[in-house]
Amino acid sequence: MKHFDVIVIGSGPAGQKAAVQAAKAGKTVAIVERDQWLGGACVHRGTIPSKTLRENALRVKKMRENAALSNFELAEDLEMSALIDRLNDVLQAHDGFMAKQIERNSIERIHGRACFLSDQELEITKVRGEPEILKATNFIIASGSIPKKPDNVAIDHENIFDSDSILTLLYLPKSLTVLGGGVIASEYASIFQALGVKVTMIDRYALPLGFMDADLTEKFVHAFQEMGGTWLGETVVKSVEWDGVSEVITTCEDGSVVKSSKLLCAAGREANVKDLHIEKAGLALNEQGNVSVDEMLKTSVDHIYAAGDVIGPPSLASASMEQGRRASCNALGIGVGPMSKMIPSGIYGIPELSSVGLTEQQASKELSGVIVGRANFEEISRGQINDIHDGMLKIICDPQGEKILGVQIVGEGATELIHIGQMAMLSDSNVDIFVESIFNFPTLAEAYRVAALAVIGQRTAQSEKY
Repeated sequence: MKHFDVIVIGSGPAGQKAAVQAAKAGKTVAIVERDQWLGGACVHRGTIPSKTLRENALRVKKMRENAALSNFELAEDLEMSALIDRLNDVLQAHDGFMAKQIERNSIERIHGRACFLSDQELEITKVRGEPEILKATNFIIASGSIPKKPDNVAIDHENIFDSDSILTLLYLPKSLTVLGGGVIASEYASIFQALGVKVTMIDRYALPLGFMDADLTEKFVHAFQEMGGTWLGETVVKSVEWDGVSEVITTCEDGSVVKSSKLLCAAGREANVKDLHIEKAGLALNEQGNVSVDEMLKTSVDHIYAAGDVIGPPSLASASMEQGRRASCNALGIGVGPMSKMIPSGIYGIPELSSVGLTEQQASKELSGVIVGRANFEEISRGQINDIHDGMLKIICDPQGEKILGVQIVGEGATELIHIGQMAMLSDSNVDIFVESIFNFPTLAEAYRVAALAVIGQRTAQSEKY
């Protein structure tokens, strides 16, 4: 029976960083992955494939907008593979890079399905050969997440898809219903609509992406509708069924019926521990369907840690990487400071959305009055050049209009622009830094200056300085 200092379960962003950190600390490490390739759902079923599709959707959208010049139309029955070109090349390159990193750090790579026999033993079932039992001083669970399956939606992965299987579509459908208003639903709904698919989004809430301020999500919905999409907010789905011929029929509690060629159910995700038998290790899922951890990323069992999507929000690849590294450090007694709360979120819809720090709603609850500055991209030279109609940058400041509490952006380039605000907040700079600094012209980054001037213009005691 093999014994390791650390066994990491899962090779996604959290698992990879956890394994490398433990190996660099001089420990014996094994990483267990049930898929043939390294990288987990992030690489093979989520982030990379969907962003590849998004880039081509943007190209299609731009070509349609320039139809007077190009007379562009997509071919009937277009294969999805044509819209995710170079994906296999990207995935193989990524797997090769990760495999070399794992090998370079003397991490034992084990291909198989893991399940706990106890809090110290793990059984590995392989495609061929007898099951293998491994022991470890410390375990790090980084097995990711899987889509939730509502009882009233019969997902068959042929006509009714979840967020893991949607990209297995053989052809681009003529119409698509998307259930949900979260990140995944918003991304795929806007991407498919940009490709010319007739998309209907249905959600129980008034606006999608409820963790962001309404003035940004309203712009997202407006852009989605301008492309031809339909948003049905405050609508509860009663049932979903395939008619056996050509359509998926969605019946809502208000009596309305939506018919489409295909349907995507994006009702959230939950911890991927179905076959892991965590109960044998003394663990159980919490009410949200995730593995509970403390601030050290330790579970209720002292030598078992967890990181990434398996522990729930923020469920970002960037945050998962850092959680994995910290889980290893904490398990091995390597000192690390507190994890930064200044983690930006990126939503790769069309248009993009991104935020860091507090929303206006959160800041207003914590403080009695905040000052907010906004800059619309259509009022920025670069926004006019790029023909951006639904872009906005918002800076949320304290009641004195000095300390930056948060930044939110909607519009193309949002996920890149957000880092300027993040760096200003991490360096504890006042909002004045955006006025006192010179930006390239013309750029969308100028929006920081415009929004900052809007904040400064609302000051009272300090306004005479400007």
